[in-house]
This record gives sequence, structure tokens and C-alpha cells, in this order.
Amino acid sequence: MTEVLSPVVSERIWALPISGSSVKFYNYLLYRSDFGGHLPIKQKDMAREYSVTPQAVSNLMAPLCDLNIVLRPKNEDGGKGNSYRLHPLAAKYASPEDMENSFRQAIASIKAGDLPNLKLPSYATVPPAEGRPNLQVA
Repeated sequence: MTEVLSPVVSERIWALPISGSSVKFYNYLLYRSDFGGHLPIKQKDMAREYSVTPQAVSNLMAPLCDLNIVLRPKNEDGGKGNSYRLHPLAAKYASPEDMENSFRQAIASIKAGDLPNLKLPSYATVPPAEGRPNLQVA
């Protein structure tokens, strides 16, 4: 089965204001996630698999949570839960059609206030279509 990565984040991850370690951890989360973004793994198990401490997982995930790339659902009692999920606009999908349908639902949920929007930086100019920009020192 071919999987489809959301271009909203995957093509711009290099431009985000996060460390390279968090970018690498995002790739791990994509690998471990189900289609649509559900992460069927607890933080302590992530730490074991990733060969770091649970605190290191928290540190790697914090900037991703700050940008709403990773969401931490609330418990019924209003507190934060121990489970995580990738934002629908930052997840992987089984097909382009699944991604398109999920994006439509996510945008409607964002507009309704039921889902936070991604906090990605705005571009002053259009980013390059492929690869990194040509950054040269004058």
C-alpha cells in the first residue's frame, strides 16, 4: 500500500522554528502513526523505542505541540491525556482521496473551533517548489 504524506507540513518542515532533533522525531511519529494521525503508542513506549528518556520525548515533542503538529487530546475530566495524535493536516494517509476527505473535515472543524489550526510561519514570498532555498551570503 502506498502512503501519502501531507504536503502542508512535510514539504515545509525544514522552515519551521524547531530543532533538527524535533524534525527527526516528527518523522518517527509519522512512521509510528496510523493513517489519519492517531498514535497508538504511549510516551514511555516511544522513549523505549527511540532509545531516550520519557523526559527527552517530552522535550522533542514540546515544539511540535506548540505548533499544533502534535495534539494532546483532553480527558473527560478536562485535563490533558497521555495519548497523542498528529494534526490531520500533518498526518499520513492511505490515499490522496483519504487525505483530501480528511483535509475537508479538518478545515470545517478548524472553522467551527473544534480543532486548533496549525501554527506554521507565514511566508513573505512563495517558498521554492522543491528543495531548500538558495541561501547565499552577500
